[in-house]
Amino acid sequence: MYKKPVIIFEGIEGSGKTYHSDNLAKYLKKKKIDYIKLREPGGCLNSEKIRKLILNNNSNFHKNTDLLLYMAARNENIVRLKKSYRKKVIIIDRFIDSTIAYQHYGLGVDLSIIQKLNSFILKSFKIDFTFLNIVNKTNMHKRLKLRKNLNRYDKFKSAFYDKVQKGYLKIAKKNARKYQIINSNLNIETNKLLIINKIERLIR
Repeated sequence: MYKKPVIIFEGIEGSGKTYHSDNLAKYLKKKKIDYIKLREPGGCLNSEKIRKLILNNNSNFHKNTDLLLYMAARNENIVRLKKSYRKKVIIIDRFIDSTIAYQHYGLGVDLSIIQKLNSFILKSFKIDFTFLNIVNKTNMHKRLKLRKNLNRYDKFKSAFYDKVQKGYLKIAKKNARKYQIINSNLNIETNKLLIINKIERLIR
């Protein structure tokens, strides 16, 4: 009998988190293990509508508006995920720690407000493990240049991403037992194996 954990992939732009979350989904499918995968912002139909607003290059929201839009999208996802919670493996590409890293450490939004909103939305929904993908400035910019389309959050200055990644590392340090740092500057195949080996221990 497989356990059904909630697995999160975090990281700044170009860190490889989406690649590895997709790879995990392929692994679970091959093993015939039930799972659901979504991204934030986005995920379910209503959340994807909100994603388009947040990331649109023509959007210029105040940082508090951004926060509330992210939270609205998350609420729509949690309503949907409650049906699968502990029944399927849940993979989420960015989640609550992204909001803390970007909105608090990156943009300076009051941390207590973010935490209260997350608690209000999540209630008993718990994260089991998080993979934090880190990347250096050179590789981040190199990977962003390969993207066909860049959204609003792909275009901040390097100093912003540096603050966000340092914020992530602070979060990881506080939650070391449930966090694994993946250095995406290293060989991608090595990292894939590292993640899958950890997942095998989590789901057994």
